Amino acid sequence: MNTYNYFMDCIFCKIIEKQIPVKIIAENDGAIAFLDVQPMSDGHTVVIPKKHVMNLSQCDSKTLHDVIDLVQEVSKKIQDSPLKPWGFNYLSNEGSIAGQVVMHFHIHVIPKYGKSEGFKIGMGTKYLSDIDKIYDKLKKSKSKKSV
Repeated sequence: MNTYNYFMDCIFCKIIEKQIPVKIIAENDGAIAFLDVQPMSDGHTVVIPKKHVMNLSQCDSKTLHDVIDLVQEVSKKIQDSPLKPWGFNYLSNEGSIAGQVVMHFHIHVIPKYGKSEGFKIGMGTKYLSDIDKIYDKLKKSKSKKSV
């Protein structure tokens, strides 16, 4: 029996519970990796924790470690396959404003085969503040980690 907390309306929790079939690429004790059903490139894989965590910021250290270990394993598996990508993009969005659609933490492993293929980065620098002001604001943060 599984000890993780699942949410009935979460598509990723349904995948973990084997209610929705997927093409599983790799798995460890705390995470599972499967081919994305709407891939940006050949081999595009999604890695998710087996327990429901909304985003990276809310993820505990062990779960995050399990996910990152599996991301690395999947990347090596893709690199060593006949797909032979030239590189990878690793992507995790947090919050709907950042593009998160499924509110269950996940990392996309997106193989790159050319500049115009797969995930593309468009840099926007509108509304950027002075770096010294940003640094001062971050130093005042009440987070446990110091800057």
